[in-house]
Amino acid sequence: MGRSQCRAPATPGPDMPRLSFYVLRQMIGPVALFTFLLTSVIWLSQSLRLLDLVINRGQSAPIFLYLTVLILPRLLVYILPMAFFAGTLFGLNKLNSDSELVVMSAAGFSRRQLLAPVMMAAAIMMALTYLCSLYLMPLGERAMKSKVLDIRSDIGTAILNEGEFNTPTNELTVFIRELSPDGHIRGILVHDNRDALRPTTYIAEGGVLADTPAGARLIMRDGTIEQSSLGGSHLSVLRFQTYVFDLDQFTGPAQATQLDTSERFLPELLWPGQHVDKRVANAYFAEANNRIAAPLYCLAFALIAFAAVTRGRGGRGAYALRLTMACAFAGVIRIIGYGAQGAAARNPALCTLLYFIPLAGAGLALLDVAGLDPAAFFGQFRRTPLAEPA
Repeated sequence: MGRSQCRAPATPGPDMPRLSFYVLRQMIGPVALFTFLLTSVIWLSQSLRLLDLVINRGQSAPIFLYLTVLILPRLLVYILPMAFFAGTLFGLNKLNSDSELVVMSAAGFSRRQLLAPVMMAAAIMMALTYLCSLYLMPLGERAMKSKVLDIRSDIGTAILNEGEFNTPTNELTVFIRELSPDGHIRGILVHDNRDALRPTTYIAEGGVLADTPAGARLIMRDGTIEQSSLGGSHLSVLRFQTYVFDLDQFTGPAQATQLDTSERFLPELLWPGQHVDKRVANAYFAEANNRIAAPLYCLAFALIAFAAVTRGRGGRGAYALRLTMACAFAGVIRIIGYGAQGAAARNPALCTLLYFIPLAGAGLALLDVAGLDPAAFFGQFRRTPLAEPA
């Protein structure tokens, strides 16, 4: 009996999943690096506006770090897709420059199998972007607003700058000559100008700042209360041994302001309530759609980077031009997306553009990956001749 000469169809070997995870690892490193670099630069610029608040209000370094951590989710919503594109393009280009893609192809690793780890990385970045956009960003923005309101209302820490005239509010001026390490104050001057016709000045030899359950209290000892009236022509002086000055009377009640757009979760954006202005409701609706559509750029950027590297042919100049065009194309569609977000806030019907732009970019890149020139594909419809009449 003769042996059958039929050859079994080629199937992926046991090393194919290992190659996929190798490609995935080669992208994770650059993506993490670009995410760290972009986040560090933008985070530093955003944290400078908090530095003035923390210093002027006498807050500690841990409070500053806590506030800066709260702004990270809002930054990552914009940073993650761009960092993913840069890291993916860098990782795939490194594999191509080191001829590893050629070796993988010779070993039977098809372009479709190479695309699998790229799309896996895109899915991971999309999930992280959704997590930041839909949950962590509004949660962090709410915590940020609450903490900033607490800091602004904490007059006690704002006056503890010795040798300076501190004005935590327009009606209050406090001067402290010396603040000892044990918390005792020497030389206190407090000027209360809430009543411009009868301003009051408190002068004391010493005292202490107490944080009571009722609020911040400045306890002054051995001093005088000087109050002028009749346009300054009359001055009354009252001596005291101990006087408790209520600092919370200058803070005013905490304002229950309406939640900003970035502080709202997705259901609160889609259904803001009946007492919301139509223009504001349109802005909320556009923001909700933008949060859903923004992570789709990870998918588009993955296909753009993959097409730029794997479809590159010709010399180094042509390949470099292709990478440059891929970067320009990714930047253009993202900028158009930002513009569409502003237009959708004015016209809710344009919210469909928020989804169309990244999906169109992904579709054009997918045509390129499939071997079709997008320009030639769409150009053939323009070149089709019309049938001449008989």
